[in-house]
Amino acid sequence: MKTLVIFYSRTGTTRKVAKAISKALKSDIKEIFPKREFKGFFGFFRGGFEAVMRKTPKIKPLKKLEYDLVVIGSPVWAGNMASPVRTFLTKQKPKKVAFFATSGGDIGKTFSEMQKISKKPIAIFNLKTTQVKKGFTITPFIKKLK
Repeated sequence: MKTLVIFYSRTGTTRKVAKAISKALKSDIKEIFPKREFKGFFGFFRGGFEAVMRKTPKIKPLKKLEYDLVVIGSPVWAGNMASPVRTFLTKQKPKKVAFFATSGGDIGKTFSEMQKISKKPIAIFNLKTTQVKKGFTITPFIKKLK
């Protein structure tokens, strides 16, 4: 099964998890890059606002994805997926999906919103930022994907 792990990461936390998942699956990996970054104090607040308002900012172009499974990762911003991930999901329609997220607190509507735009995932996985910093296991999630 040809698999891709694709993600957006503002601080590197989601990137760390994406790399671990990609390594375990021996899959391709791609990062979503917004045309306008969310850096610093104001970027943090703009990101939360865009997530709550369901905005779809411009992202750097991605080729049409030809994968059997696309594993999509997002940080949780104000209880929602990051706005660059929303843009990706509105533009791409993978055959089969799985979702993962990293969060500092409550995951809120992240996975349900991702499913509304995309389709029902074969698996979901959430890690708290503190877990990522201390060390984490992805084994149960990987088993569901294989």
